[in-house]
Amino acid sequence: MGPLIYAGSASQRLGCAIARRLGAPLAGPVVERFPDGELHVQIKEPVRGGDVYLIQSTSSPIETHLLELLLMTDACRRAGAARLTAVLPYFGYARQDRRRSGQEAIAARVVANLIEAAGVDRVVALDLHSPSIEGFFQLPVEQLTSVPLLARELRQYVPANGVIVAPDLGASKLADRYSQLLGLPVAVVQKTRLRPDEVQALRLTGDVRDRTPIIVDDILSTGGTIEAAALLLRESVLSHLAELDGSDPAELRRARRAKFRAMGVLASV
Repeated sequence: MGPLIYAGSASQRLGCAIARRLGAPLAGPVVERFPDGELHVQIKEPVRGGDVYLIQSTSSPIETHLLELLLMTDACRRAGAARLTAVLPYFGYARQDRRRSGQEAIAARVVANLIEAAGVDRVVALDLHSPSIEGFFQLPVEQLTSVPLLARELRQYVPANGVIVAPDLGASKLADRYSQLLGLPVAVVQKTRLRPDEVQALRLTGDVRDRTPIIVDDILSTGGTIEAAALLLRESVLSHLAELDGSDPAELRRARRAKFRAMGVLASV
C-alpha cells in the first residue's frame, strides 16, 4: 500500500497539487456541520495499516481548521492507520510562542499539545514562525523552507541596487537568509505595536538611499507591518514575500496603498 494523502478543507488546492506531483490519489474527508455548530468528520477510504498524510493549514478560521485536523487524525487512528503525518503548510498561533506580559497563554505550545494528543506520529511544517515551536512537540518535526525557491524566483527581478528589508526585528534572520542567497545588503525596520491590528515604524537601520527595497516577511495578516515599513522607506517596494493567512481582506488594499510595485506570496494558505 502506497502513501494515503488527505487534504482538509483549508488545503484542498495545495493537496491536489501535491498528489498530482507524487502521482498519488487524493482522498478527502467528509466534513459536515450539525445544526448546533459541531463538526463531524468521517474517513471513507480504508486506511488500516497505511501511511497517512494529512494536509491542513490551520489558517483562518483557525479554530475550525485546527479542530478539523484533530478530528481527521482521530478518525484515521481509530480506523487503524499505521502512521499519521500532519503536513502543516501554515501553523496557526505561531506568533504566540512566548509570554510577553507574564499573564498570558503560550498558544503555540497548546496547539502543539493538541496535535500530539490527537495521535499524530510526525509533523511536517513549512517555515515555522519561530524555531522554538519545534521544541513544543515531543514527536519528530521536519521543517521545510521556501526561502531558496522564493529567492530563485526573485533573482530575475532583483536590480543591482536592491536591498533586503526586514519590516521588524523578528524578520531580521529571514532577511539575512535572503541576503546571503541574493548577495544583497540588509536593512531592518524597528517597530512598535500600538494595537493588535496597528503598528508604527520607528526607525530604520541600514542604508537604503538610492536603492530598491525588497521587504521579506513570513506572515502577512492585516498588512499593517509592511505598510508601516514601506511608508518609512518612502520608496516603492519591488516585492514582498509572505504567507497570507487570509484573516483580513484589507491586507491587499493596505499593500496597494503602500505603493508596492509587485508582490509575491506562497500558495500555502
